[in-house]
Formats: sequence, C-alpha cells, structure tokens
Amino acid sequence: MRKGIHPEYRPVVFRDRAANYAFLTRSTMTSEKTIEWEDGNTYPVVDVEISDVSHPFYTGTARVLDTAGRVERFERRYGKKG
Repeated sequence: MRKGIHPEYRPVVFRDRAANYAFLTRSTMTSEKTIEWEDGNTYPVVDVEISDVSHPFYTGTARVLDTAGRVERFERRYGKKG
C-alpha cells in the first residue's frame, strides 16, 4: 500500500441506539463523540440506527410479504386486461 493516502484504521465503538447495544471493532469511521469502553480506554463512538441485535432478520421478527396476494388485490381493484 502507498503511504499517506489511506485513512487511519483504528478501534471504534459502534452503538445501536435502538437496542442499547455497543460493540468494539476496527474501522476507518471518525466521530467527534467518544466513550470509555470496558477495558478503560476511550474510543470514538459512532451511533447507528440498526445492527444485528435490532434488525428484524436477525431477531426472527421479520415479516414475509404476501406478494401473490398483493398482485391479486391489484388485479381485483383495477381489473385484468387481456
């Protein structure tokens, strides 16, 4: 890699505000906010809207869309051409 052209890759805390969950990982993201982590060090914190803890797919609360029913409802409303 060429020196001086890549962003700094460092530890960052990502905090899921919806689930009140945070995890420490490495990233190039930057933030003005900081948080003191469990190990006693201070890291930049990035607030995210959703993570694996609150996402419906991972939590098992995902809804399955009834696409066939939607098509039939559309055809009933607007009539089938043909």
